[in-house]
Amino acid sequence: MWRLARRFALFWSAGVLALLTLDSVAASNAAVSLNNAAARNALAVPRWLYLSTGGGTIGASALLASFVTDRQYIEYVHNWAVDVHPTRLVRRGGTAVLRFLGVVALGYVIWSGLTGPQIPTVNGAVILVFAGVRAGLTIISYLIGNPWPLVNPWRTLSTVLPTFDIQYPARVGRWPAVGGFLGLIWIETTTPINNQPALLATVLLGYSILTLTGALVFGRDAWFDNVDPISVMFRFYGSVAPIQRSDDGLSIRPPGFGLPAKRIVDSLDDIAFIIALVWELTFTGFVTTAPGAAFVEALVSLGFPVLGVYLTVFIGGYGLFVGVYLAAAKRTRTFVGTYFTSRALALRFAPPLLAIGAGYHLAHYFGFFISLLPSLQAVITSPLTPPANPIVLTLPGWFEGLNIAFVLLGHLLAIWLAHAIAYETFASRLVAIRSQYSFIAVMIGYTVISLWLISLPTATPAFL
Repeated sequence: MWRLARRFALFWSAGVLALLTLDSVAASNAAVSLNNAAARNALAVPRWLYLSTGGGTIGASALLASFVTDRQYIEYVHNWAVDVHPTRLVRRGGTAVLRFLGVVALGYVIWSGLTGPQIPTVNGAVILVFAGVRAGLTIISYLIGNPWPLVNPWRTLSTVLPTFDIQYPARVGRWPAVGGFLGLIWIETTTPINNQPALLATVLLGYSILTLTGALVFGRDAWFDNVDPISVMFRFYGSVAPIQRSDDGLSIRPPGFGLPAKRIVDSLDDIAFIIALVWELTFTGFVTTAPGAAFVEALVSLGFPVLGVYLTVFIGGYGLFVGVYLAAAKRTRTFVGTYFTSRALALRFAPPLLAIGAGYHLAHYFGFFISLLPSLQAVITSPLTPPANPIVLTLPGWFEGLNIAFVLLGHLLAIWLAHAIAYETFASRLVAIRSQYSFIAVMIGYTVISLWLISLPTATPAFL
């Protein structure tokens, strides 16, 4: 079985590699190619002022959080919840409707991409995937609740297929999902997948074959819990949402407050995936800005290959983000002198990064989603007759302030969650406070980088 598992892993890797080698001929970042009308301009205030203000806000919030030292109060706040128990009819009816819509949407995207007009702002497949799922459904997953386990069309289709139930190798963990997620981001950034509907449909068709084959071999739960990058992404984002599924219904509490006790991160591959959520938005934010494009152009002018430059920035930056976080965990262990290993500390303090990732995603995609909302509504209400001249909303200038607020709110929530985790982990109040310092420093660094990126004017990625 292990030999078959290794062969299938090679097959999966080969499939992803084939997708990665698609010809790069046009810009593919959704926020740029679909919505140039919403391109950002530089903010009117000096960048050093709001960057230092943003970093100072996070530092001040950490300082204030350190004064909340009542363990019973922290425990009470995080355990507070309202339980909702929908009737069996509502649960079954809602499940059936969402599963049906997911399968229909997948079929529609493939059909529309292959046979519809090859104009990205008109083709329903592009609008539905990037505005509906990449932006809208992901936003819903962390602001309200995660609907993907029910909407997921591949999981629904896999229920009618037999399964070989080959034991999934536990030591592999979620590393395939990490690689798959980074691969999908690379495809989105460096290929014309959102400019060419037929290419989008072809990629989704290949993804469907790989996914259904994997579910057939290893079983639905093992595949979608460990290998499928889209399912893992929604799982992590959904853990921040105020509405969580429970054994007998729904549980409602403040966003992210269930993370300290949920133990959603249990291995290094989970940390790698969470940091990938943060890094991918940093990477796409950088290469779609004027300074980012100028940086790439400068390196290419020196003789470096275009894709080599992008790949170096992509992999190197991701490795730097992971390395800095793990270094913070090692520094924390040395600083507080705890018996916890640096690995254990890294696992415990990783969930707050999900709040940062959610704030990043909202800042990058909320305006994009609002701009394309009329087009998305037209696709949903008239999928077979998309409008020839779709409406794209132009956002007012004050929308940039919302982006800054989203980033700061995500980081503030992360600071509080780290504070709660520290008090749950350490008996000594002084140790609990000191254990947060290194992780807060990393969060402040993430804040400054993100605020700097969203302040820059957008541009088409160079040479793509």
